[in-house]
Amino acid sequence: MSDGSVPILMYHSVAAAPNDATRVLSVAPEAFAEQMAIVGDLGLTPLTTAALAAHWRRGAPLPARPVLITFDDGYEGVHRHALPVLARHGFPATLFVTTGWLRGEHDTGGGLDTMLDWDQVRDLAGAGVEIGGHSHTHPQLDQLGDQDLERELTRCRDVVAGELGALPVSFAYPYGYSSRRVRQAVRGAGYDQALAVGNALARRRQGPYALHRVTVRRSTGADEFERLLQGRAITRSFLRDRALTKGYAMVRRARQIRRKASRSRV
Repeated sequence: MSDGSVPILMYHSVAAAPNDATRVLSVAPEAFAEQMAIVGDLGLTPLTTAALAAHWRRGAPLPARPVLITFDDGYEGVHRHALPVLARHGFPATLFVTTGWLRGEHDTGGGLDTMLDWDQVRDLAGAGVEIGGHSHTHPQLDQLGDQDLERELTRCRDVVAGELGALPVSFAYPYGYSSRRVRQAVRGAGYDQALAVGNALARRRQGPYALHRVTVRRSTGADEFERLLQGRAITRSFLRDRALTKGYAMVRRARQIRRKASRSRV
């Protein structure tokens, strides 16, 4: 974007037949292929989350028309359906894994649909997909106490490092929720940058631990997708989402105040 803003696309499942738990935030394989073709036709330059943050941290110029392609949670369709499309275009991406949801020895059984296994995650990493953290069990991090918060962040970090041989440097907040305390804990756990949701374009002034993304859903058509990439009509597209987010933020703040008051009486 000419004003220095960057569209960061947030995907979840890529599936032909998603279940009820993932349907709204899933994308059909043919739709994902069409969307990546649009990215290519518009002459955009996909980057990983780490690469974008590094450019902004150094104050270095970005490539022409940058865009980020990100996936949350770790659904099997990212390997089955998304990876071949990304490889065909030569696009890098970032996958934020909920380590306790992936199939294997760390699986807590919380995955919402068929999840990746660690061999598939290694395939993705080998094909140029940055692997970031998304917590261990996908809780609302700002609702956790300090010890549980630290455990979620470090367990995720350590599992990724143990499986892939490298520490993850990027993080995405489950549900997009964070607070100053959560952001400080993410930084303290060794992550260099983190993504929220926000449904707005990312800008350097947001800071490396609160970069906004735009949600891609099953209902996102080709025209709307192109508008998201170009930063047009984003407010209108996510008007209802923002109203719900503001309302829920008030509820969450009230819960935090009640918990603090309860702890102070103990």
